[in-house]
Amino acid sequence: MTESKAFISGCKGLTITPEEKAFFAGERPWGFILFGRNIGEPEQISDLTASLRDSIGNPDAPVLIDQEGGRVQRIRPPIVPQYPNGAAIGEIYRRDREQGLRAAWLMSRLHAFDLMRFGITVDCLPVLDVPIEGSSDVIGNRAYGHDPQAVAAIGAAAAAGLKGGGMLPVMKHMPGHGRAFVDSHHKLPVVDVPFEELAKSDFVPFVAMKNELMAMSAHIVFTAIDPENPATTSPKVVHDVIRGHIGFDGLLMSDDVSMNALAGNIEERARGIVAAGLDLVLHCHGIMDEMLQVARVVPVISGETLRRVNAVEAGFAKPDASDEAALRDEFNGMLAIV
Repeated sequence: MTESKAFISGCKGLTITPEEKAFFAGERPWGFILFGRNIGEPEQISDLTASLRDSIGNPDAPVLIDQEGGRVQRIRPPIVPQYPNGAAIGEIYRRDREQGLRAAWLMSRLHAFDLMRFGITVDCLPVLDVPIEGSSDVIGNRAYGHDPQAVAAIGAAAAAGLKGGGMLPVMKHMPGHGRAFVDSHHKLPVVDVPFEELAKSDFVPFVAMKNELMAMSAHIVFTAIDPENPATTSPKVVHDVIRGHIGFDGLLMSDDVSMNALAGNIEERARGIVAAGLDLVLHCHGIMDEMLQVARVVPVISGETLRRVNAVEAGFAKPDASDEAALRDEFNGMLAIV
């Protein structure tokens, strides 16, 4: 099989175009990501994931989605139920720890039932960010709460639910997006607090879950670590904090390279991501000119990235024997009480 290149790509619409098919065949992204613009009818979603994989000749290529619940839920009713946001799961946890952990596991296990039938194998969940008072609502109620230990425990349960369903999770946004006072889709957040404070709060959930296989970076400047570059393009943050302090040795992908927290054109951003030591560049928007810029600069997967990719690909397991209807009833019962 031809080697893959170190990026994940979106596509523009409900089906892939001849131009996209030729691009994917020639440039061979490692995986794909779906957004709301790619979601029509159930059969269409399955056809799209199959055609994406077929375009690169890899029936096992990862297909990712952001299916958190709340406002970040790409597949919505009537195709799948509307799920609560992370804060709602955190509220159950605050009332009853064991019930909260069960709710987190159940919701992820139900996501897996929903997504696997369409050929989607990776959910960009859990959100391990720990927001502070006054921070941007770009995270907001997507977060499980303000206690890093609780966020870690709920996040671990959510990840376990996905893995029980045969999917893999992606932790986000490493090493922490909770202190952002602006939306990194539009502006560059700058966090100006000491390392020790970050280590006692923001980094804690990621340290607790450092053995997961995949994580997504944060487009945030931490002035105590690297005052010049956001984490996504900072060799110092990647090597000293993510690989060092946190101890994460899994597959590290960028948040979307199109987000305007990053400086320069798409090609310059992609170069910066690769130079910082991330494994994969994530490009989400399906804009062909930008996709071509990314593909020009990312390397063929090799070395440490190849080792991490192989670990991810070996990490997919068969779903457990859970009964979907029973789990839905249990989860809906929890929500009714809330």
